[in-house]
Amino acid sequence: MAGDDPTSGVDHDAVDLDTPLTIGEVTLPNRLYRAPLLECAGTGAGAVDALIEDLEPAAASGAGLLCQGATIVRPEGGCAAPQMTRVCDPAFVSRLSRLTDVVHDHGARIAIQLEHGGLRAMETWHAEYREANPDLRQLAVSRPPRLLRLLDRVGFLDYDAHVLSTDEVYELAVDFGRSAGYAVDAGYDVLHLAGANMGIVHQFLSPFYNRRDDEFGDGVRFLEVVHDEIRSRAGDVPIMTKVPAETEAPPIVRRRLTTDDAVTICRRLAEIGYDALVPVNGSTFWDASIVKGAYPERAWADDRFQSGYRAAFGSRWRAKLVALGNWIEAQAYSFDPAWNADLCRRVRDVVDVPVLCEGGIRERGEMDDLLGDAADAVGMARPFYAEPRLPARLLDDSAAGTRAVCESCNNCAVPQATGEAGVCRTPGVLAEAGRLRKAGAYDRETGSQDEEVSDGRGERGTGRGASDDDRQDP
Repeated sequence: MAGDDPTSGVDHDAVDLDTPLTIGEVTLPNRLYRAPLLECAGTGAGAVDALIEDLEPAAASGAGLLCQGATIVRPEGGCAAPQMTRVCDPAFVSRLSRLTDVVHDHGARIAIQLEHGGLRAMETWHAEYREANPDLRQLAVSRPPRLLRLLDRVGFLDYDAHVLSTDEVYELAVDFGRSAGYAVDAGYDVLHLAGANMGIVHQFLSPFYNRRDDEFGDGVRFLEVVHDEIRSRAGDVPIMTKVPAETEAPPIVRRRLTTDDAVTICRRLAEIGYDALVPVNGSTFWDASIVKGAYPERAWADDRFQSGYRAAFGSRWRAKLVALGNWIEAQAYSFDPAWNADLCRRVRDVVDVPVLCEGGIRERGEMDDLLGDAADAVGMARPFYAEPRLPARLLDDSAAGTRAVCESCNNCAVPQATGEAGVCRTPGVLAEAGRLRKAGAYDRETGSQDEEVSDGRGERGTGRGASDDDRQDP
């Protein structure tokens, strides 16, 4: 039925994590994937090494697919956080072939996620960045919604949005296609659009943001044009995208994407030619609904990040106000295991392409239950910050009761607003990962290269070229 993979001859009633999966014309060795994470690698001399350091352990330990975190398709603006990687320069992207070669050497496949932040970009919320780039305007699908304009008037955000004309929307789609072509030339196996978390693609899809009166008033039309641009420049390489349902938006937001809307969008995208879909629940805002879990008290209190918080949010009191908002959101968006499963199940019932499920998945048994029911592949993101070689544990023959050590405390995420790398900073979690490492839980014999891949983060936060010369401003 829907979600089946006829090209692989797989009976979905019998699949498990080790069963191969075909997406488009690419076959993954298994159904476990590393979901996109913010690598904070930049685009400088050390970027490729930083990305290899982040991604190779997952490949070496058995993940079937690695999704590199969101990369920006234009040379200016559009970054949602500091030190995001840009993929608009063919000379730089060609150097990423070192990364794809390493991943392929371990038998894994790699996807690159393409994005532009639109109204979510740093030119909206990062005070120091705005001051350094006073002429840089946000790209907008439509005039910013009234609620966001109110936050602008009270000085919490800073909007000077440029609403894209019809011709400019086509030009943006060309940028996605052009970057996709560069990525395929560099050896990427799958192209992944960042269709959620309030990026520009999400803004096209969302009635909260999109009030256009041209053809792109139907946000799926933008994804159709992007699809065609990618096909014209990258050929038949598989294309997948996240698709949002804005189920977590506050009650005051009346115009939003419902679950039914998200299911309909997924059905239309499958008909257009998207090769896989990643349905996710979230909000109309970039808030804690993206990373449900505990309030990251340790990260907000850490003295090492206070100057970075002040630079990002404009002052000490503004940083405290953001922290308060984070605390309130943590109460509303507490951790919910496999929180996208029901949405994925509904999508899988109406499409004939693979459906990938991520968000709050932590246990091997949970994964086995989801496969063949709600999803064709299962992914995790934050747990890789604590356990870069987590697949070795999950794919072990005796892994039935295996659970990631991640506590969803979010201490890894908040410092990324300052440009810090994503690493686990919770002592108890790190201690447990260390114990497992000493016990050999991450050992996996897949070739000589595995022995040289670092198991843990250790001093990685300072060892990955704390040299700012290796980075490029967002």
